[in-house]
Amino acid sequence: MSGYKEVFKRTEIKYLLNGEQYRELMPYLNTIARVDEYGLSRINNIYYDTPDHRLVKTSMEKPVYKEKLRLRTYGKTGEDTNSFIEIKKKFNGIVYKRRIAGKYPDTYRYLQGAGECKEPFDDSQIAKEILAFLTLYGDLGPAMRICYDRIAMAGIRDKEFRVTFDSNIIWNDTDVDLRSEKGGRKLLKDDQRLMEIKVSNAMPMELAGKLSELRIFPVSFSKYGAGYTDMMNRAYDKKEKRTADFSPVRAGGIMKGVVAYA
Repeated sequence: MSGYKEVFKRTEIKYLLNGEQYRELMPYLNTIARVDEYGLSRINNIYYDTPDHRLVKTSMEKPVYKEKLRLRTYGKTGEDTNSFIEIKKKFNGIVYKRRIAGKYPDTYRYLQGAGECKEPFDDSQIAKEILAFLTLYGDLGPAMRICYDRIAMAGIRDKEFRVTFDSNIIWNDTDVDLRSEKGGRKLLKDDQRLMEIKVSNAMPMELAGKLSELRIFPVSFSKYGAGYTDMMNRAYDKKEKRTADFSPVRAGGIMKGVVAYA
């Protein structure tokens, strides 16, 4: 096991900021938090799902309880890169995250055959919980690669207080190995940032007031959910274009295109 924290329980609140809001908020944030020792880092994830995308579709219905499985690395991913198999669960707005660490080639191979896993990755309780998750869904496989740049800040007085800013978020559903350097489709505009405020208790009142002053309000935003929505929209557009390429037919002297819906 690594020295990384393996169990998290916290409230996570998301906000979508434009460039002006980000620039106006940062002077205040710098009085209560500091950029952590990693500075700007690249975060890479593979999200696992069933062939019919049951996990992401359930999550997008906004149930009281939802869960997801992902494999994560930080920075450039190679044969010796440390990685994390993570289960992330959300119940009544509280996020619970449990994870185990291992070298990327080992965790990647383990989860490539997720539906066939018979033994836990290691002898830890968390590894056994992950195996139970894999067994429950049975036919999980790598569904989407999502990568982004992150700046993370930690509270000066409250060490459990954290703020992250994610930008350059891309998704790719055809090349999901994190060792790949191929890009993908962007989820945000160039000047946008996804901010997450992570607290173990209540948000500081002064910060809440500052966000209200700058008209920065909470949003519901899932990176995997947004990538899946974009993927489905693109698939629909392609299908619609193929349909439009058919020769039109005349009916009652009026040209009518052939339209087909899934």
